Amino acid sequence: MQIDQIHTQPDPYAPYLLSQAIRAGDLLFVSGQAGYGDDGVIVGSDNFDLQAEQAFRNLQRALIAGGSSMGRVVKVTIFLKSMAHFSKIVELRRKWFSVPYPADTIVEISALYAPDAMIEIEAIAVVEGDAA
Repeated sequence: MQIDQIHTQPDPYAPYLLSQAIRAGDLLFVSGQAGYGDDGVIVGSDNFDLQAEQAFRNLQRALIAGGSSMGRVVKVTIFLKSMAHFSKIVELRRKWFSVPYPADTIVEISALYAPDAMIEIEAIAVVEGDAA
């Protein structure tokens, strides 16, 4: 099985020696995407809605770079610093995904890689054209 590293431009994860995503056969494994802008800095340090929207945009960018899309995501894991934002996540799932919605795990955690990060989303998707 061929394994390929996926890069996005910009790639704020490169300094940390990890991949935005890894394609293994027909599957794409996307690393956790936080609410960072193109400069690698978390957007809206105290605004969950801004960070969450950006995290979903970053997820979409990584999926496209790996040859997939939001519509081909089969599993997501969402890490939140507070479950108080659960209703916003349901709203964003409705906006960014469609039926059949991907399998999902939502976990409340005490911290993420940056002190002001409030959300991180990782995903597994099927690569376009390789499997239906």
